[in-house]
Amino acid sequence: MVNSKDKAPRSNKKARAKDAEGRMSLKDHLIEARNRLFKSLIALAIGTVAGFFLYDELLALLIEPVKAAGGSVVFTAVMSPFDILLKVAIFVGIVVASPVWIYQIWAFIVPGLKKKERRLGYSFAAAAVPLFLGGVAMAYFVLPFALEFFIGLSPENSDNLLNISEYLPFIFRLLFAFGLAMLVPVLMVGLNMVGVLHSKVILKNWRITVFLIALVAAMAAPGGDAITMFALAGPLFLTFAAATLFCFFNDKKRAKKQAAQDAANENMADGTASSIDEPSPEV
Repeated sequence: MVNSKDKAPRSNKKARAKDAEGRMSLKDHLIEARNRLFKSLIALAIGTVAGFFLYDELLALLIEPVKAAGGSVVFTAVMSPFDILLKVAIFVGIVVASPVWIYQIWAFIVPGLKKKERRLGYSFAAAAVPLFLGGVAMAYFVLPFALEFFIGLSPENSDNLLNISEYLPFIFRLLFAFGLAMLVPVLMVGLNMVGVLHSKVILKNWRITVFLIALVAAMAAPGGDAITMFALAGPLFLTFAAATLFCFFNDKKRAKKQAAQDAANENMADGTASSIDEPSPEV
């Protein structure tokens, strides 16, 4: 008769082989990436289906800044309407699925989350999604200024006809660039909360970060309009500064807590050593 204690434990497909520090092997990382990507693609597919139903309204919204600037868009190929339909639907899918793929990125960057860290991950996604959508909305808000500048350079008595196959990719790149840029501060805070990114590293490289923010704003507002550039760069600077301050005070609080814990452990060790060294009473 076989003892139940001698039976081999059942394998758990969801388990990940980790070492004492919680690190995973390359194979497990690839499996983790595949699972995260699969979940993101499912959410993207659902959002893309919704994009097909919102196609007419969203396309009119994207073309409106061109009309306001005195231009118009044209379809220059037989397959252009279908191609634009797919691009707009996928754009909607990415925006609608942003809560899912943003959290999946976070969960992949910081794998093996404990219960407390999973709650932090949900908080990260809850803060990141509005910032991503806010960045998209901010880019759309300044878009008419850039279009008005470029279309205004056209000679008099000329028609401004924009190829929609070139216009929409430009718009999507602009919207996504600022949506992703707004995710950087909340990513900084999240990585700092789990001890991956320290405020000393951020403060050491703050000049590079400020330069990159200014460069992105200048590229997204190439019309030479300083007001437009500052309108784009201002929120990025503010969120970066707020994230840096949060990381600084969080590191300070963590260091103070660690010092108190080390002192308590040292006192406990000293008390144990003194009790061992104390001579036993004579009988």
